[in-house]
Amino acid sequence: MKKVLKEFKEFAVKGNAIDLAVGVIIGAAFSGIINSLVKDIVMPPISLLSGGLDFSNKFVILRAAKDGSTAFNTPADAAKAGAITWNYGNFITLLINFLIIAGAVFLLVRAINKLRHPAEKEPDTKDCPDCAMKIPIKATRCPHCTTELSQAATR
Repeated sequence: MKKVLKEFKEFAVKGNAIDLAVGVIIGAAFSGIINSLVKDIVMPPISLLSGGLDFSNKFVILRAAKDGSTAFNTPADAAKAGAITWNYGNFITLLINFLIIAGAVFLLVRAINKLRHPAEKEPDTKDCPDCAMKIPIKATRCPHCTTELSQAATR
């Protein structure tokens, strides 16, 4: 039993396990922000442009309620009455959430990659074709071997 506890302790305090835990916590918080972004910021203009369309309440009744009724305003009302629904509007909302999260993660990873690997600057030297010494890019004659460089080689 002590060996198992020791192995668990080593696993739990390793950097990867802690990084994963922090990532899950930040991911949960980020998910809440994205859900609010979609629900409160993105969907209202889409609803306005589409004449009041609210995707989250779009559904199709697959089987009527136990009392035979088929007129419901929301999927929750239909489920409460015992109807079986196909909630495609909720899927559309979740798909929009996913696309926004994927885009945000892409931009985040792209920014991190730029920080890790800064853009390479243009070279300011080149090799002389005759003596292989480093010379300034704009040089027209090698200062080491005095070889005249062609215009094509200086560009």
